[in-house]
Amino acid sequence: MELLITIDAARRASAGKITVVLPYYIYSRSDKKDQPRVPITAKLFAQLLETAGANRVITCDLHNPAIQGYFNIYCDVVTGKNILEKYFDDKQIKDMVIVATDAGSSKKAYKYSKHFNVPIAMIDKRREGNDDRAISTTVIGDVKGKTAVMFDDEVSTAGTLIEAAKVLEKYEAKEIYAACTHGVLVGPAIERIKNSPIKELVVTNTIPIEKEKRIEKIKILSIAPLFAEAIKRVNEGEPLGELFQV
Repeated sequence: MELLITIDAARRASAGKITVVLPYYIYSRSDKKDQPRVPITAKLFAQLLETAGANRVITCDLHNPAIQGYFNIYCDVVTGKNILEKYFDDKQIKDMVIVATDAGSSKKAYKYSKHFNVPIAMIDKRREGNDDRAISTTVIGDVKGKTAVMFDDEVSTAGTLIEAAKVLEKYEAKEIYAACTHGVLVGPAIERIKNSPIKELVVTNTIPIEKEKRIEKIKILSIAPLFAEAIKRVNEGEPLGELFQV
């Protein structure tokens, strides 16, 4: 509401152009009507921003790329992928394997595996009931004696991540890392990560991480330079192509 009020205030003050910068697009998981009588809140939020008077939105790593099409104004989606890739490039991990936490993230995992020029594996995951509880059962691919790295757009309760890590441990992965753009980290997430076989979870600061959540296993990377460059290019009329999601 504060954001919408601020946009309205700027519009009524005759602002020539209003650009909304959303490092994390809220309600991005509510992106489709997958059950009877549920809202599509991601679409509603896009409409609210437009109605308030926004001319452009800059955001990062949408949960579903189709959300970009919910807008009738410009919506630019930059990616934290390069920041995460550089971090792991600098670690120079040997015997790395990129692991998709489920079939839905296999395409994303393939792109990372292509960058690092390493093999890919996948966790067979099922969901039980109408909640976020995920049950991981087996690994498709070879992870034995290798350093497994899982990438995702966001980690919320960390249920999927921890189940996947336990399966990787069961299949004798040497070390387990995880990385995501958005560290939502709600509910039991911190406790789960602390007690998990994951050696390190790498997140960006698209969502502020409270001091009490900054445990030793969590590494926070700044995404500020990426957004600074995006804002600069928008205001100077320069292309944003290099910063877009790939």
